[in-house]
Amino acid sequence: MDYSTFVLLISALFTLIYALITTSSRRKSRLPPGPYPFPIIGSLLKLSDKPHRSLATLSSRYGPLMSLKLGSRTTIVVSSPDVAKEFFHTHDISFSGRSIPDVARIVDHDQYSLAWLPTGDQWRRLRRITREYFFSVQRLDGSALLREEKVQELLDHVDRCCTNGKAINIGAVVFTTTLNVLSKYMFSVDFSQYDTVSSQEFKEAVMSLLEIAGKPNLADFFPILKPLDPQGLVRRGNAYGKKLLAIIDRIIDQRLQSRLNSSSYDGVNNDVLDSLLDLTDKEESIFSRDEMRHLFYVLFIAGTDTTSSTLEWAMTELLRNREKMEMTRSEINKFMKNKKGIVQETYISQLPYLQAVIKETLRLHPPIPLLVPHQAIQEVQVNSFIVPKNAQILCNVWAMGRDHNIWSDSETFMPERFLEVKIDYKGQDYEFIPFGAGRRICPGLNIAHRMLHIMLGSLIHKFEWKLEGDVRVEDMDMEEKFGLTLPRKIPLMAIPIKL
Repeated sequence: MDYSTFVLLISALFTLIYALITTSSRRKSRLPPGPYPFPIIGSLLKLSDKPHRSLATLSSRYGPLMSLKLGSRTTIVVSSPDVAKEFFHTHDISFSGRSIPDVARIVDHDQYSLAWLPTGDQWRRLRRITREYFFSVQRLDGSALLREEKVQELLDHVDRCCTNGKAINIGAVVFTTTLNVLSKYMFSVDFSQYDTVSSQEFKEAVMSLLEIAGKPNLADFFPILKPLDPQGLVRRGNAYGKKLLAIIDRIIDQRLQSRLNSSSYDGVNNDVLDSLLDLTDKEESIFSRDEMRHLFYVLFIAGTDTTSSTLEWAMTELLRNREKMEMTRSEINKFMKNKKGIVQETYISQLPYLQAVIKETLRLHPPIPLLVPHQAIQEVQVNSFIVPKNAQILCNVWAMGRDHNIWSDSETFMPERFLEVKIDYKGQDYEFIPFGAGRRICPGLNIAHRMLHIMLGSLIHKFEWKLEGDVRVEDMDMEEKFGLTLPRKIPLMAIPIKL
């Protein structure tokens, strides 16, 4: 190679390197604004143990569309209705991917789960099955008596506690009720009891998995550490995940044996499991055993703590605001004057103030404050900025719910605001999306809507409540505990008084 050719090649190489550096720098400059990252750790030091609050503070400085480097991961934070609509409506397909946390690898859950699968054929098939066999209006209407039966069991337990003035852990008893609603609906069995610590294997596995999933994980910020599982979260989670799946497998096997032993078996349980087994009998390729067991798995994990933490916050806010409690009870009592039993699902539409209480609770205390993380499946331009492919998308619905530019007296519990405006949490009003929006909206929204109203309405209708130890409401600890959900840091202990 002669000298002139060598010089020409070197010049071309440096030109290419310069072009790549310039392009990279230009692309970075087109990212949404955000704090300048430190080497390696990025902006991790900007986050506290309550990242929804830290991100809200940062967004007030850098804007409602913000970028951060969290470890090696580019993260885009959305904190306003207009930007949320851009992401989950205008560009919904482009941002419909999932940023999969390391703990989703527990028992290979990411390979079968509706929550983590990409929005391809398998995901659409599971979504259709979930909508048709679990949460269709027809299915939910047909199982209304089951949920009322479980709420009555909750009220019976509370009534027993009244006798000796025993305080009740509101979140714990609602968790038990919700778990039994789901297990009875799906398997025709109860998975938990109120008055005993025995036979709580399933509940303990679910609660342990929720705790593990809520812990910050170094492997999520530095993917190179995933094979090492430095905090042992996947290892510990696998133990509980296998236990939970083993229980589900045992129930499926018992049902299959019952169907095999009876030639005339015609789905006497009339539950979700029978319907899904009928589906697999028709054509196993439509719905595999692994998909079935992981669908049950994710619905138990996602459906229990979100409901119990929301109701616990609702009771907390009503205890702090006695006039709101009385207004809610007065509405229910007036409607129930000539009716017996508990608050039924068919009554919900006729109890506007109770609906407003639930909405106001979800505004102030969304169960998943940053929603389940999305991921960009391609590069997209939003509001003149570039959102790069594979960027993690966090939507801070907690910050949106407390934004004074959207809500007057945003820190005040004021259900009346929802009597004045027609805003709902069904995914169309982007200032209020505690269940998400777009194609990744929570599939269990409708059953959560029913459960929250009949449980809260019945607890208020049947009992008066006071704080344990005569604690003044002004002294209540309102700190939350960040995790997979956002429960109270200190459980709400309240004493029921029968009305």
